Amino acid sequence: MQFIVRTGMAAALAVGALAAVVAPASAAVVTDGAHAVSGAHAVAANPKTIKPAAYNQARSILAKAGSQTAAKSHPVHGKDDVPVSYGTSLLAAARDEFRHTDRNLPAKQKKSDMSIPHYDAIHSAAKTMGIDRW
Repeated sequence: MQFIVRTGMAAALAVGALAAVVAPASAAVVTDGAHAVSGAHAVAANPKTIKPAAYNQARSILAKAGSQTAAKSHPVHGKDDVPVSYGTSLLAAARDEFRHTDRNLPAKQKKSDMSIPHYDAIHSAAKTMGIDRW
């Protein structure tokens, strides 16, 4: 019984010592909060809120590109800021709508499963609102 306890304690000490040696080495490889993923670019986090003017301009961009969802949505007014979810929902709805509309186009005329003008409109609207992920 004592042998098992001593062996367990020795193993725990060995793991602790190994953690103390590995932790400083791994701490030296800091990437300033960005997650390094092979083959991907760093993406900033979305803002918490967006300005109504930016939302309304993005809504207009998407409506002009042919999004019925954006055209039917109401412009924001009378508020200082709106939640970023308003913008991400608008972008996601327009993306899904454009992909459905463009599903029969040849692959050469599409980017991310939608026509290139629709793709450009989505990304222009996202940039207007400062949104990177939707």
